[in-house]
Amino acid sequence: MATSSFVGVLLVAGAAFIGLSPQFGGKPTKADKQTYAKSGHYQNGEFVNLLPTLQLTEGSMTGILWKFLFKKAPNTSPAGPLPMQPLDSLAITRKTPDMVRVTWFGHSASLVELAGKNILLDPMLGMEMGPVSWLTPNRYNPSLPISAEKLPPIDAVLISHDHYDHLDYQTIRRIKHKVARFYVPLGIGPHLRAWGVAPERITEMNWNDEVQFDGLTVVCTPSRHFSGRGLTNRNSTMWSSWVLKSATKRVFYSGDGGYGPHFRTIGAAQGPFDLALMECGQYDRQWAQIHMMPEQSVQAARDVRAAVMLPVHWAAFTEANHAWDDPIKRATAEAARLGQPITTPRLGGPVTLGASLPRSRWWE
Repeated sequence: MATSSFVGVLLVAGAAFIGLSPQFGGKPTKADKQTYAKSGHYQNGEFVNLLPTLQLTEGSMTGILWKFLFKKAPNTSPAGPLPMQPLDSLAITRKTPDMVRVTWFGHSASLVELAGKNILLDPMLGMEMGPVSWLTPNRYNPSLPISAEKLPPIDAVLISHDHYDHLDYQTIRRIKHKVARFYVPLGIGPHLRAWGVAPERITEMNWNDEVQFDGLTVVCTPSRHFSGRGLTNRNSTMWSSWVLKSATKRVFYSGDGGYGPHFRTIGAAQGPFDLALMECGQYDRQWAQIHMMPEQSVQAARDVRAAVMLPVHWAAFTEANHAWDDPIKRATAEAARLGQPITTPRLGGPVTLGASLPRSRWWE
């Protein structure tokens, strides 16, 4: 009886924590769900991929956790902080309207400067991930190239999906006052509203929706992934990739997801791209349909017809059982084999189109 009471207390405490912690985000209204049902990608209360997709292609989650905790691959984290180029707001606001520059902050967080606008992608700029920091991976570096507070005014934030390493509650709280617009896949609006973002600054988009503002076109394009921030809301929000187009330049961001024919479709409809930021890291053969292997990331860059590939989704957190530098070693090797141009900036290092691209092997 004592054991049952203890378990009951834990369950009640867990339910209360999930209900009270703002990290878990908001819940969709009945009207929201009616909108999702019209998207063509929402079935039985969940969003679905274009292709049948398994989150685990083999094994079990228990087995994966056991392997991750007790049978780790060598060098899953670097021996020390990674090389980083510190930035300030002045350094990343010296630009001309025709300049295209991308600054990668680590993992998938990146600032795209296009058509004189600042567009922030998946701004996870926190040191801790999720509501229970001791359960989640630690950031490799003790600081980032720039803090959220020092970012310049942001014209648009684009979110690919609602996982904690892409949609960070603390970062949104710290930047929301300086962001003009949030463009997000269907379902993420309730999270932002719950965190104090004004509804009129949020645009939720279905796959292949596009909006225009101040000379830029933003297109929400498909990816092959999943979503959820808690135990009870799996796939309750959509996941996406993104296309940014000015009058003369095009940039693609893959978001997270497995390889599939959607890349070739996006390339045909929206490409070619001057630069593609491609997921490249946190993979495993046991979840091969929801994250790409590095060789697939390079092929996906070719599929979308990218002139240059910038690998992201690595060099910040260990979320899979592979060496921390395995993604970039394999991606650069495959890019060389296929003749795909690739750029490899340090954290905080700018990639400016039309200038010499960073290609140092700084991880060695």
